[in-house]
Amino acid sequence: MDRPTENPAAGTSEWVDDVLLAGPANDICLRLPEAVERGTLRRLVGDAQTRLAAAGLRPGGAAALRLPPSLAYVVNLLATWRTGAQAVLLDHRLTDHEVDRALERLTPQVVVAPVRGGGGALRVFVDVTEGVTPYADRPAVSGHAVIQLSSGSTGPSKVIGRTADDLVAEVHRYTRIDGVALPGERIILLPSMVHVLGLVGGLLYGLHAGVELVPPERLSGDAVLAAIAADDSPATVLGVPFHIGLLASTRPAGPLPQFKRMTTGGELVPAAVARAFTDRHGVPLGNMYGMTEVGVIGTDLYGRHRPSIAPAPGIEVREVDGELQVSCPASPYVGLSDPTRWADGWLHTRDAGTVDPDTGLVTVRGRLDSQVSVGGLKVDLTEVETAVAGLPGVAAAVVVWDNGITAYVQPDGPLSEEVLDKLLAERLAGYKRPRTLHLLDQLPRTTTGKLVRSVDALRAAAT
Repeated sequence: MDRPTENPAAGTSEWVDDVLLAGPANDICLRLPEAVERGTLRRLVGDAQTRLAAAGLRPGGAAALRLPPSLAYVVNLLATWRTGAQAVLLDHRLTDHEVDRALERLTPQVVVAPVRGGGGALRVFVDVTEGVTPYADRPAVSGHAVIQLSSGSTGPSKVIGRTADDLVAEVHRYTRIDGVALPGERIILLPSMVHVLGLVGGLLYGLHAGVELVPPERLSGDAVLAAIAADDSPATVLGVPFHIGLLASTRPAGPLPQFKRMTTGGELVPAAVARAFTDRHGVPLGNMYGMTEVGVIGTDLYGRHRPSIAPAPGIEVREVDGELQVSCPASPYVGLSDPTRWADGWLHTRDAGTVDPDTGLVTVRGRLDSQVSVGGLKVDLTEVETAVAGLPGVAAAVVVWDNGITAYVQPDGPLSEEVLDKLLAERLAGYKRPRTLHLLDQLPRTTTGKLVRSVDALRAAAT
């Protein structure tokens, strides 16, 4: 990747203090469950800046954050930006193999990772003591404030960058959306802050707007309802469809007048699940549509237009040959010049959909490419297939979506499903790994020798 000669977009650091950390020192911004006041957060960010600088982080450089959802993550993210550096966000669920590939590509000056942690697997926020390790004495790969990997670092993943101005514009866009949590209210925060919904729609908007962020103690329906009931102020639950299922199957112990609404991002919620949720809790189930590249694209926070959404303020959406395209002034991709993804101020979403010419409402029909959503996290099947096909003992592989990620594998010598699954566990995060593995003596091919990708044909070959 070409290196910038200067790095203005990782930014002027003033936006952290002016947009995110401004406000009375005694305002509560996080409850983990102990209250974290704004003045305390400012002090912790300043302390983290000192540690990052001692390890080698400089303005125009980059810090890779490999941290689970935690106060340490929030503090080091804000400290990186306040330094005038770029934050490279690495999902803590990635394997060492995936992280090493990402670091080789992005060469941050420092890496921030846990040295000690506490809490069980179902904790939404965990207690983490972080360590800062020098990595490379080089400037950031681009002038963006944040770098995210579209679906991991194996195979042809996209490196996505967003500038400080772009993030600030999205934070302000949230303030203009009818139905978001208001100052003095709470967001019960369920999605990961490494990904765009939890990062901007939860953390950054909450800090800016004076909305208290409250992760529940555990990832369970009872814990979410307990978090809602813990205070009298109105609460909006922010999550993905998986979380709707949790709440739809959980009966509250009593009335919850504080429960204002639930807002979900990620894949479209099945109608039956949406009905079960609203029947159970009697609050609006809102829908958001967005992408890592641009953030929130459209919303239907009152559930009036399901499955359609209205474009967010300042966002233009059009339909070209059945594909949805979104206004995007500059390419969000780093080291990628592909006109099929971005061209002439328009982002190609690779989502099929329509735009109603009278109302402007947008209806998403599904993916045009190989990307799928697993528990609200995007996974590119091509990348999974690349990982499977590259394993020792594998001659060829096809990965498809068949009620879950399914891999059909042609071995090159002795190979068992157990060995294959173990090898994949070393290379792919759990949410990316195939749920079903089929070993075939011969994968079906076309007359020209190409691998067949028809789910029905693959099922038939496996029987």
